[in-house]
Amino acid sequence: MKVKYIVYTLLVVGVGALIAYRIKSNSEIGKSGNSGPNISTVSGTILKPSKFEDNISISGTLEANEQIDIRSEVSGIVESINFKEGSQVSEGQILFKVNDIELQAQLSKAVTAKKLASENERRAKLLLEKQAISQEEYDIASADYQSANAESELISAQLSKTNVRAPFSGTIGLRSISKGTYVTPTTVVAKLVNTDNLKITFSVPEKYASQIQVGTEMTFTTSDSKENHKATIYAIDPEVDIATRTLRVRAITDNKDHRLYPGAYTNVNLPLETAEDAILVPTESLIPVQNGKRIYIVENGKAKEIDVEIGSRTGSSVRVISGLQPGDTIITYGVMALQNGMPIKVTLE
Repeated sequence: MKVKYIVYTLLVVGVGALIAYRIKSNSEIGKSGNSGPNISTVSGTILKPSKFEDNISISGTLEANEQIDIRSEVSGIVESINFKEGSQVSEGQILFKVNDIELQAQLSKAVTAKKLASENERRAKLLLEKQAISQEEYDIASADYQSANAESELISAQLSKTNVRAPFSGTIGLRSISKGTYVTPTTVVAKLVNTDNLKITFSVPEKYASQIQVGTEMTFTTSDSKENHKATIYAIDPEVDIATRTLRVRAITDNKDHRLYPGAYTNVNLPLETAEDAILVPTESLIPVQNGKRIYIVENGKAKEIDVEIGSRTGSSVRVISGLQPGDTIITYGVMALQNGMPIKVTLE
């Protein structure tokens, strides 16, 4: 019986000791949990103002400074071709000649008629002075002379058009005629282009329209080379295209070495604004929200949400227009796990 009581007593004491131990352990865990908040470690950087060139990249097309289709104003057989395909020609140079035999004959006839009409007008004037003819008869003779003179000048003008000249200096392209070809005013003989200077035409989104100015210098590259070429804006359309909501702009570039060709694709790098004290933040530090962008800064050892207005982007940075100041410490890594007011430990980059 005594042994039984001793066993029961030992069991009660053991259970009590176990309960007391568990209570003590839970109490220590509770105290440990309430000793302070869990502090997250994040990466951050201190903002410093820097120079920022706001550029946009736009596609454009190279165009010849001057370009026309060479045609003959009169119909006839090509008598001679005086240019070499792909060569440089000078302003006023005769490119080809159309046979003018018929026009020469017409001119000879017209000149003869002009001389006769001139003599008749002279005689009529003498007779009028002697009152041998009426004023009406003299007026008829004078009108015949003026008509013959006009006919002669008209044929002379057509005769001069049989010599087709270059209207400006440039490079003439491949010809589509041969000696003996019958040409008309609709026949395209060749193209003449002036490529000493080239135009670049491109369209700018209307939101940038107010920032485009005549005289702005820009750079561009072509699809066959990464070399940067310089150009200057010289003309801007007076209105925005309603269909595309863009503004057409034209620049000019020097091409004295003739390395660039009209019709080529260009990638235009157009400067809009240069800010000497811009604030740039890494792209990964921005959090998209419904009404824009948000960023976390460090304030008194805690994360603080700030709504920001952003501007242009570069490859890895975004310009902040408002919401931040130089000297602010922004969080750049670990932002998705943060909450406003959360204690943090920042490692500066």
